[in-house]
Amino acid sequence: MVLGALVIVVVGILVVNYFKDQGKGTIPFFSTGTKTEVSESTLPKTHSVAKGENLWTIAEKYYGSGYNWVDIAKENNLTNADVVSEGQNLTIPNVEPKVVTQTETKVTAEAITGGTYTVVKGDNLWNIAVRAYGDGYKWTEIAQENKLENPNLIHAGNILTLPR
Repeated sequence: MVLGALVIVVVGILVVNYFKDQGKGTIPFFSTGTKTEVSESTLPKTHSVAKGENLWTIAEKYYGSGYNWVDIAKENNLTNADVVSEGQNLTIPNVEPKVVTQTETKVTAEAITGGTYTVVKGDNLWNIAVRAYGDGYKWTEIAQENKLENPNLIHAGNILTLPR
């Protein structure tokens, strides 16, 4: 019942914001993934922090991207960006919205198929487990099998037994 009421409140807020911003030609909370045009005339000079707000939510409000919190913190010379007070006036800078980009990471290390493995420089148990089992969380099995007192400390040249 509480969850249903929460859904109704959220939908109500979305509807109110839709009609409130209808004249501006934007619908808040709904992004098509395209870059939003930000002009000096659309951004206020200052923002008064309301109860429960933080830099991320303020940045989402003005830029459509929470990642612009850094710009707000820098503009206001905030030493601790986690601390903003209710009623505090913040200057909102005129900057481009930050868009999240993702790059594809490919694993180039070849799989480990044998029952033992010789550690090379830069190895760690997580990466060895990924290459040997396809699951990094199995590093604990390697540590237990080899009776490692400190699993974070392995050296190049160590020969590890891989439980199969």
